[in-house]
Amino acid sequence: MKLRLLLVLLFGSLCLSLSTAEAGFLDILLQKFGISSRSVLSEEKIVAGLKEALSVGTENAVNLTGKVDGYFANAAIKILLPENVRKMEDVLRLLGYGPKLDDFVLSMNRAAEKAAPFARNIFLEAITQITFDDARKILNGGETAITDFFKTKTYDSLTLAFTPVVKEQLDAFSVTAKYKAIVEPYQKLPFAEKIAFLDLDGYVVARALDGLFYILASEEKNIRKNPAARVTQLLKEVFR
Repeated sequence: MKLRLLLVLLFGSLCLSLSTAEAGFLDILLQKFGISSRSVLSEEKIVAGLKEALSVGTENAVNLTGKVDGYFANAAIKILLPENVRKMEDVLRLLGYGPKLDDFVLSMNRAAEKAAPFARNIFLEAITQITFDDARKILNGGETAITDFFKTKTYDSLTLAFTPVVKEQLDAFSVTAKYKAIVEPYQKLPFAEKIAFLDLDGYVVARALDGLFYILASEEKNIRKNPAARVTQLLKEVFR
């Protein structure tokens, strides 16, 4: 224990005078003894670093999703046909409904892209509430620990905020009408399986949030693994 304390003190005093290469070598040496260079960071700096990582990550996530083709052109988060429609997709396309299906998918994604920017203020508000206890739990967690934690804190608020926006955008793109224009003719076919009408608002909101947090997780991984993604001095200090 005394050795660990001595090394921490030594690291703190020497880093001021060491070159970058030498400091990096000492950082490796400390890690050999199970001591992270984060040990010499203040609680305030650790919390600030996490908040900054989230600020950078959420801003990037909102910018990437809240634009034309932010969802539609990204295969990882593109909102696809609901499962009940996918079951009848082949038949519908044979009947000539392919263009309507494609337009329906595009409209759902356009609605999500319009809603994404409304996440910004909710994210920023949640970031201000992160405590040191929160930071201590997530700093050394998995590669998406920050995103996972943040999701538990904001998902309900985001759902409430997204729902009226998505509903407005679905109406603007006539998504519900397009859905009915697909499902109702199919239901009249003699061999068609009867299906329950889908809550489109809830479906698009859930898929939009899944996509938003997927992008945020990708941004977090990038900050943790890629030094070039640490665009501020604080991020460089905390995520070493």
